[in-house]
Amino acid sequence: MCDLIKGQIEDHSHDMGCRWDSLSNSSGLAVFRISCFFKYFSKHYAMAGLSTCLVIHTQDPTAEFLLNCKIGTTPIACNSNLSALRFETTKMLLEPLNRLKQADARLNISQGVLEKAVGEELGVLPGMDPIFSAYALERLIGFFRKVAEKNHNKEKFDIIIYDGLSSEEILRMISAASKARLYLKYLRNMAEKTDLGRLGGPSILRLVDEAMDISGSPSLLNGQISAEIWDTLERMLERGSSAFSEPQKFGCFLVMDPGNQISINSALRYWGCAIQASAHVSGALGIASPHSNAESVERVEKTFSPLPFASIPNLSIGSALDWNAIMLNPDNEDARNLFSMPVSGSSSKISPVVFDAAKKTVTLLMPGFDKTEIKLYQYRGGSELLVEAGDQRRVIRLPSKIQGKVGGAKFIDRSLVITMR
Repeated sequence: MCDLIKGQIEDHSHDMGCRWDSLSNSSGLAVFRISCFFKYFSKHYAMAGLSTCLVIHTQDPTAEFLLNCKIGTTPIACNSNLSALRFETTKMLLEPLNRLKQADARLNISQGVLEKAVGEELGVLPGMDPIFSAYALERLIGFFRKVAEKNHNKEKFDIIIYDGLSSEEILRMISAASKARLYLKYLRNMAEKTDLGRLGGPSILRLVDEAMDISGSPSLLNGQISAEIWDTLERMLERGSSAFSEPQKFGCFLVMDPGNQISINSALRYWGCAIQASAHVSGALGIASPHSNAESVERVEKTFSPLPFASIPNLSIGSALDWNAIMLNPDNEDARNLFSMPVSGSSSKISPVVFDAAKKTVTLLMPGFDKTEIKLYQYRGGSELLVEAGDQRRVIRLPSKIQGKVGGAKFIDRSLVITMR
């Protein structure tokens, strides 16, 4: 039974002096999208002595100009401690297809049909880019494994910086593992409660696992019964989804122009969307522009508090840049300190959900949204809340002392306070 909670959210944001807008624009970014900023970010970690790899999934040549090196589909050393790699989906689909063929040859599921498929003649369909990008990142970083896999050159990187698809696509990638767990649950029910599922499910799962090497090599699924296979996959997805919320493993930044209100509104919106995707937001960055001034920067700091905030220069690419002078500029010290927080272990995680058993309330941090854009559902009695906002759905599992039906909800300073009864 589904309960849609609507018409119960009171808007108290104006009482707190905070403005809420629904404007969204690509100038406010949930993850890094500006090539100069990527180079700045990469250079910082490389100068700190960390083996850094800049991963690009676009055909934009700006990064090659800034790095002064040709970027290919295998990691290439551009500077000391700094490498770069370009993802190309047409090439990335070849490896998993070959692995699928090899696994099928061992398991003989397609009876030789897959062997006749020619990968080089296959094109890229809509939706393939984020799927293969996620696959390639998993191979490089190892979200689903306890130990990250080494890259193609057998060199382990300390930091991976990803400059890829649109902000929306990246948010989908971030939330994919957590969302896939529900699909996996329904697929498991079908596989365990139907004759066809019981017959073909284990073989198909072994084929996919051997082809993608998700569980490691050799496959952890070999020789296991069906229930153990499903449990193994569930643990993999749980490990993958939790990695995006851990500051030591993942971080993204909100990038904006402090002198542009549309850019600020967009960054606020993507902050809320990133929270809905269960991603850890490490901080906010303002890129200086002719419209920026001390007053606008101070206003942005207050708007995004308690997120750490720093400004970085607006770099012109009209001529060669002196990166050493840029990185050592005292005006950039706040930005360097912000970048160093996750690596040094001093990054503090802002909790997007706060439970208060005494008041029987749930407080959700929802920046960038207003009351008309948030819907609350309850499907499984009173044990969960499903929050829909920003084209994302997020399940909040309630502690036993707070479980029940929603009694009301109100906005207080960009947070949604839900009272349970």
